[in-house]
Amino acid sequence: MCYVIMTCRSLLWTLLSLAAALAMSAAVITPQWLIGKPQKIGLSTDDDLSTRQYSDLNDDYYTPSIGIYNRCTKLHKFEEFVDNCATYVNGFSELPSNYWKASTVFLAIGLLLLCMVVMTSVFSCCIRSLCKKSIFTISGLLQAIAGLFLILGLVLYPAGWGAPRIKELCGEDAGAFQIGDCHPGWAFYTAIGATCLAFVCAVLSIQADASTSSDKVQSEILEGKNLICLP
Repeated sequence: MCYVIMTCRSLLWTLLSLAAALAMSAAVITPQWLIGKPQKIGLSTDDDLSTRQYSDLNDDYYTPSIGIYNRCTKLHKFEEFVDNCATYVNGFSELPSNYWKASTVFLAIGLLLLCMVVMTSVFSCCIRSLCKKSIFTISGLLQAIAGLFLILGLVLYPAGWGAPRIKELCGEDAGAFQIGDCHPGWAFYTAIGATCLAFVCAVLSIQADASTSSDKVQSEILEGKNLICLP
């Protein structure tokens, strides 16, 4: 007989697992990892605007940004400039740095594991074991492993800031772990937050396991209840 067991701790773990996966997904697909200095429309990113005050900038200026595989800039189209956010590479081999290639692989593996845990967390309300092991324990282990992969990806990402394409955006002072004239965008901080949240979820999985196998749950099962909701 299938029992649906839901507790506050298991529900919290499920929601946070979903939040970690969604946050990491949003970070990976957005081009807001590195934000360049304001550029005048029609000029290259090498133009120096350091002598101008941000308050003096008008609509003729825009702020370029670049992600792992996509970027945002201004594109001349139909006699006017429009925002253009799209991929700047045609394949994995065209990423600007070997460090970014490795970072992309690690981030992708970490994100895949987080998405797998989202599925197992949904099933955990009615399936509590896989291969005779607690589904919460397995999921928590996967989240911890995902967090390690994400850390590797986040460490390797700034190591690739010395690539020629990044120097075009951030200036010649840009180098490994030196951001030059750029600054980190919200996607980079979101990725860091999602990584921390993955480890938090790994710890919460232990609490979720304990809450769904408590004496109160067993008492509810003995009473013949199929839907069990406990605080």
